[in-house]
Amino acid sequence: MRHLIPLLLFAIISIHSCAQSQSTQIGGPCEDCDAVNDFGEKNLKWSDTIYGFSSHPNKIKISGTVYQNDGTTPAEDVILYMYHTDATGRYPTRPTSTGLERRHGYLRTWLKTNSKGNYEFYTTRPASYPNSTIPQHIHVTVKEPDKKEYYIEDFFFADDSLLTPDILNRAKPRGGSGVISLEGEGDIKTASRAIILGLNIPNY
Repeated sequence: MRHLIPLLLFAIISIHSCAQSQSTQIGGPCEDCDAVNDFGEKNLKWSDTIYGFSSHPNKIKISGTVYQNDGTTPAEDVILYMYHTDATGRYPTRPTSTGLERRHGYLRTWLKTNSKGNYEFYTTRPASYPNSTIPQHIHVTVKEPDKKEYYIEDFFFADDSLLTPDILNRAKPRGGSGVISLEGEGDIKTASRAIILGLNIPNY
């Protein structure tokens, strides 16, 4: 019996520690966030072009810098995973699509920030979901080298008529505000966004 007591105490502590670890997951629950690791053999770079950019209208280029939690130090080797809808508001797939591409579609990319924390991607402006009032957006997930992945606020477009005051005036947007302003008169409109790791992320 005396031998069982230490074992029982160990089991209780282990269960408590496990439950505590699960409840303090960085960022909280994150559906499909494991897609950030779904790049396979792709050699990740800080800049990439999403499929369809060269042949579709409404071309955009989004760039920026990812900073450490202090908001000033550039963060290197951070993976950013982005995906979005097409011009019809749907996530397009192929007959050969597998894994999370069947949910997220093939309009997606993975980037890895350079030594200056820079990232950029070229794509086409997404549309809102069909028959909805949800603003146009681009989903983004972050994976730091030494932490579990978490999502940050989507990219939103400042000139989108569906953009709500709640999004525009959000007090604590995850990773910083995702509202971007497209500029330029040429074929490609550009915008930038700074991302601060861990900012407003629970349990960071």
